[in-house]
Parts: sequence; C-alpha cells; structure tokens
Amino acid sequence: MPKKMPEKISKKISFNLKGVENKARRGELVTAHGTIQTPAFMPVGTAATVKAMKVSDVKKSGAEIILGNTYHLMLRPTAELIEKLGGLHKFMGWDGPILTDSGGFQVMSLSKIRKISDAGVEFSSHLDGSKYFVSPERSIEIQHMLGSDITMIFDECIQFPASFEDTQNAMNRSIAWAKRSKDAFKERNGYGIFGINQGGVYQDLRKISAEKLIEIGFDGYAIGGLAVGEGQEIMFEVLNYTADFLPTDKPRYLMGVGKPSDIVGAVARGVDMFDCVMPTRSGRTGQAFTRKGTINIRNAKYRDDKNPIDEKCACYACQNHSLAYINHLSKANEILASMLLTEHNIFYYQDLMKDIRNAIENGKFGEFAAGFGKDVVDELDE
Repeated sequence: MPKKMPEKISKKISFNLKGVENKARRGELVTAHGTIQTPAFMPVGTAATVKAMKVSDVKKSGAEIILGNTYHLMLRPTAELIEKLGGLHKFMGWDGPILTDSGGFQVMSLSKIRKISDAGVEFSSHLDGSKYFVSPERSIEIQHMLGSDITMIFDECIQFPASFEDTQNAMNRSIAWAKRSKDAFKERNGYGIFGINQGGVYQDLRKISAEKLIEIGFDGYAIGGLAVGEGQEIMFEVLNYTADFLPTDKPRYLMGVGKPSDIVGAVARGVDMFDCVMPTRSGRTGQAFTRKGTINIRNAKYRDDKNPIDEKCACYACQNHSLAYINHLSKANEILASMLLTEHNIFYYQDLMKDIRNAIENGKFGEFAAGFGKDVVDELDE
C-alpha cells in the first residue's frame, strides 16, 4: 500500500488546550516544523546558537522550540545571508520550530543611540556603531527571511520604572506597530504571528492593549515589559489580571522569564510559553539549577564531592562527571565547565516543564506549585 501522507496544516498555526487546573493550562501548539507541548520553555539561541551547546544536545534535553533574535541576526551575519543559505533552520541545523523576537527589546537595551518615531526606530549598532533603521515592516520582513515559525510583532519597549504617560505613549505606538506588523506578515500554512501586550504595571493600559490586539487578531499573545527590574511580586500581580485579558484559545507567552520559581508562578497565572537566557548565562558563570535549589559550582565544599550535580538528571554531566570534577574545571577556567553546566541547566529547565505538564494533567499542579522551592543560591566561594 502507498505510504499515507501526513495531513496538510490548514491553519497558520493551531493551539489546543488539553487540560486546565484553575488557571494553569496544558496545551499543544502545532507549527510547520513540529508540535510543542505547553507549558514550554524555549532555550535562547540569540545568534543562531544556544550558547555552549550543540543542536543535538539541545534536542536531547527535550526542547521542542528555540528562540532566535531579529536584532542580532540582522546585524550579523544578516538576514539576507541566512535566507540565501536556506533559512535559519538549515543555517543552524535545527529542524524544530523557531520563534524569533522582533528586536524591540534589544534596540532599547543594547543600542548606543536610538531615535524613535511613529515610522520606526533609528539606532546605532552595539557592535560597531553603524546606523540602522527598523520599522515594523522591516522587522517582519527579516523574520520572514529567517523562516521563523512564530513571528513577533515589532513593539516599543521602555525602561522600568516609567510614568503612566510614558507607558501609555509606548503602548499606543506598539498598538499602531502591531497593526502594521500584522499587515506585513505573509500568511502561510504552519506559520503564525504573535501580538505583544504592553502597559507596564498599569492595569488599565494592559486591558486596553489586550483589547486592541484582539481586535487586530493574532495567533498568540505575548506579555512584554515584565522581568525588567520590577521584582517577582509585582510581576505576579500584573500577570494575575493580564492573562485574564487574553483569549483562552490562543497561546500566552511571557517574554524573558525567568527563574524556575518565576515560571511555576506564571504557569499558575495562565501562561503557556517562556524564554530566558538564565540557564545558559548561569552555566557560563558557574551556577547550576537542581531539584534542591541553585548551586555555585565554585564553592569550596564541592572540591571533593563525588556526587553528580543532580542525581535525577539525565544530562551528560550528571551521568558522567562529579561535582568535584566540574568544580576543578570551573576553577581552572576550562571551557568544558561552561558546556557541562549549560547543558545541565537546559536539561533541568526541560525536566521542570515536563513535571509541570504532568502535574496539570493529573490535577496536582496546585500541590506541585505549593511545594516548589525558592531559587536558593549557595554562597560564593570567596
């Protein structure tokens, strides 16, 4: 008999809720390059690589989607080159889904000089000071050239804290840019575009932003402008009402979050997707996430410790090396220390998401969240 061909994806992307416990949601997001089980954590592959990790090891961790960045890739090696070489999936050797951040946050946080107008943003590269101009249309064009499964609208990000007036102005501009981003997006099967809810810590603005974005119509909705210094308590307060403003039948993505306790708390408030540089950055600075809390591998107490980083972890480091060995590598400034710790941290985050999904499926997420420890870090070895 002839081989049965897979059914064609008839929508841009699709999201199906498989279970709910209070506000916590268990879902499935289908894209052109694969299906993502949610809640999901996306390792950050800013410059077409998850730092200090091979693509094959990212896959082994259980990650189903990664994040790339418009700002960094447009500067180096350029979106035009990546498109010429077959798109971002082929360029980096990742065949799963990719979400690309539109670059709005990086323009705010990294560019040396920037001028914002209704047309877009003129800025200087943090690499060499060269001038660039990005509009919503240009951001969407770049993401199309990269071949992103999930494109993010171009928005204006502002620093925290910010006045109501400044936050409102940025939100209004972001809404106008959201409409232009949606109009510029080229619809095709298996690909989608997410809107970004803005409004800082102001409930009225968050509500208006959500209503305007829903009116435009997106395949998913991100919550931006958090994890920028406001602290976990305020972030959770904003999430308590913001997630409720968003559609129940679309995925919700909290951008740039975060610590394990941030993720558990955000899932409890209705969030489905996360990304953060924390597991990779921590891996490069000697920190490891474990089921007992966060440790600093350079601490003297690990000098002769025969145990693995985490006995329940299946990563290469935990299966093959002791804390003592990685302590030695770190103190000797060996590159392998960063590689082993980064891989372990990505495995830990994926295991955490798997545990969260299982808990929601079994109606035990409330119990799981209540028993989840704080992000305790060992004292530095001074």
